[in-house]
Amino acid sequence: MARLKERTEDRDKRISPLAIRAQLKAIRAFGNQKPHDLGAIRQPVLVANGDQDVMVASSHSVDMARRLPNSQLRIYPESGHGGVFQYHQDFVDEVLKFLGE
Repeated sequence: MARLKERTEDRDKRISPLAIRAQLKAIRAFGNQKPHDLGAIRQPVLVANGDQDVMVASSHSVDMARRLPNSQLRIYPESGHGGVFQYHQDFVDEVLKFLGE
């Protein structure tokens, strides 16, 4: 959390309550859809998430990786939606290895 205050210039503006409501509405609508058939995707896919992500629950990442026939799953411990940033060095190493395969 301390890293959030490191950048003092050119920071993003705060999201408005209206935008938050619109995003939640879109997420709920998407979540109510029938799951897409991911079995036809043969391209290798790296699925990464934090184990405490409140925006996209890790269970959704686990489910997506399970339905993708050629996927690798990485769940970062004690991290949220920004798990790939909290574990940036590990993530970069894993992505480079994944792309090298």
